[in-house]
Amino acid sequence: MAIALSLAAVAFFLGRMTAETTEPLAVVPVSTNVITAPATGTVDEGAVGQSLAVPSIVIPQTSEPIAAIVAAVGPAVVKIETSFGVGSGVIYDEDGLILTAAHVVEGVTSLTVRLANGLTVPGTVVGTHSDSDVAVVSIDVDGVLPTAELGFGVNPAVGSLAVALGSPFGLDRTVTAGIVSAVRSPNGEALIQTDAAINPGNSGGPLVDALGRVIGINNSIRTQSGANDGVGFAVSIDLAVIVAEQLVAGDDVKLARLGVSTSASFEGQVGALVGEVVPGSAADDAGLLVDDLILSVDGFMVQSPMELRAEIISTRPGTVVEIRIVRDGVESVLKATLGAAAS
Repeated sequence: MAIALSLAAVAFFLGRMTAETTEPLAVVPVSTNVITAPATGTVDEGAVGQSLAVPSIVIPQTSEPIAAIVAAVGPAVVKIETSFGVGSGVIYDEDGLILTAAHVVEGVTSLTVRLANGLTVPGTVVGTHSDSDVAVVSIDVDGVLPTAELGFGVNPAVGSLAVALGSPFGLDRTVTAGIVSAVRSPNGEALIQTDAAINPGNSGGPLVDALGRVIGINNSIRTQSGANDGVGFAVSIDLAVIVAEQLVAGDDVKLARLGVSTSASFEGQVGALVGEVVPGSAADDAGLLVDDLILSVDGFMVQSPMELRAEIISTRPGTVVEIRIVRDGVESVLKATLGAAAS
């Protein structure tokens, strides 16, 4: 499963933007003062798992919501410089763990991380996962690092505010804003689509919602002109967290598996029509049958087989999910404990 989308002949993908491989257009100086997020709360360990638990960020009510978001999250956004180019990342753990895009750091033996306060430190690649385009980098810095809140399980709504932070074209601490345009890519990847401008160098930076929660890791753009055309993508933070937890633990990355082959309904109904059930799989154990029409998973409405796939891989293996189906014209709900498979 490649995270890059397949495009029509007239379009091409300026994506997996390891970044700007040419000389930066400009270098914007950053403050030498230590920048601290304005407010933190208690740790919500249940939301993202103990290894990725972070303090909650409080965004104050203001007439300038984007500025408030940037003030809260910006200190955790970093610039990643490698021998191949420039990318971005976001600190999510006070011990110095950084989420970024795999294509920014794959094949890299050494890299430099520039913090929001201007400090430059060496970084180490903890692990990468090409299929999801997720990577974790670590840094060792004295003192407490600012962290961003990961919005695991947030399920952003189409039309909601989306703010992208990063270092496009080598520029430091750049912010663009737009909306969530879609929450699933057409090819089954767990991607969030946004019209917030995402450009080379933005890769690996956070896509943030109105409450300052990271909802995605900026990944790529789809373009016909070679420039940003307002169609950008970010890896869903749910998938990014699932992958990052396994990378940090030193495990081989495995994503959730239902164990069905599906297609669009022959009658034009929305959903995913089951064409095959793998023996011994989660689907088999749950009682799914050929010709069942899957309508939703844990309340998420499944419009197509590709949406079903994206929803499943954005869920932790071992999770019990409720699957609403139509069988012989009758709706019912089955429970499945998702399996795991190497991706």
